Amino acid sequence: MPALGEIATALDLELRGDPARLIDALAPLEKASSETLTFVSEKRHLSKLSQTQAGAVILHPDWVEQWSGCALLSEAPYVAYAKATQLFDNHPGATGLVHERAMVSEKAQLGHDVTIDAGACIEENVSLGDRVWIGAGAFVGQGALIGDDTVIKPGAVICHAVKIGARCTIHPNATIGADGFGFAPDQDGWVKIQQLASVDIGNDVEVGANSTVDRGALEDTVIEDGVIIDNLVQVGHGVHIGTRTAIAAQVGISGGTQIGARCSIAGQAGLAGHLTIADDVHIGGQGRVASSVTEAGHYSSGTPVQPLRAWLRSASRFTQLDKIVRRLVALEKAAGVEQGGDQDA
Repeated sequence: MPALGEIATALDLELRGDPARLIDALAPLEKASSETLTFVSEKRHLSKLSQTQAGAVILHPDWVEQWSGCALLSEAPYVAYAKATQLFDNHPGATGLVHERAMVSEKAQLGHDVTIDAGACIEENVSLGDRVWIGAGAFVGQGALIGDDTVIKPGAVICHAVKIGARCTIHPNATIGADGFGFAPDQDGWVKIQQLASVDIGNDVEVGANSTVDRGALEDTVIEDGVIIDNLVQVGHGVHIGTRTAIAAQVGISGGTQIGARCSIAGQAGLAGHLTIADDVHIGGQGRVASSVTEAGHYSSGTPVQPLRAWLRSASRFTQLDKIVRRLVALEKAAGVEQGGDQDA
């Protein structure tokens, strides 16, 4: 159980209060006890400080007068909280051992202190860096390269010739390097296009559970350094995702799309194929991106939830929009109103 002074030193934060106070966990404001650390990241939550029983609170220096107890002062409280979670990490640790029930090719190259858990399969010509951890039941295909300190969680599949950098995390049941969706229409059906390229993932990347990153057809699918991908995301073949971009759950990205750096794509958004998305673009939930976005900024689409009766009326009227616009244009012409906008109605 660390003392508050030790936590302050580890996080490089100014401490107000007793450095010897023991802290055994993190907790939300409403459930914090005298031995837990909590945080306030937004000014609108300051009113909750009067009810919390927390032993210490991470606060912005400008808010410190609103709390009489122990405090850790940070210009970015949410970031400080994120770093504090690493001090209290309760995930099991790596063993540094190759389990007797793991299947490891004699032609695989293993770095120092590699962990390979039971049921994992490592094929020939795989290269694992130092301290790599391959979880139970995971598969790493021929010729795959995995950098130092990367963790492949249980059940994940890393297909042949995939490259993954250092300090990455591939979460359970994610698949990296499956064939992209490539088929040519023929009079007798579909002719499969063999996906001849691979996937190249940079450093410090996270790919969430049950997400898929397809291999490229002729050019690699590329995910640059610092990208974070949530669960249940589909990244199509030949996609390129720029550094530090964040992608939330259930997003679908069609093949060949190029996404810039520092973008954020909210849940259930869908991107058509072969688009270009500029740096610093932020796409809202259920955003439907059918054309390239060339300027930074926030973009939204989709229909927000509403009462069923209101939605049914709106849906019915949507089918009448073309007639309504034509009537409006005709009325404006009859009234001599100057026309503007789309005249092709």
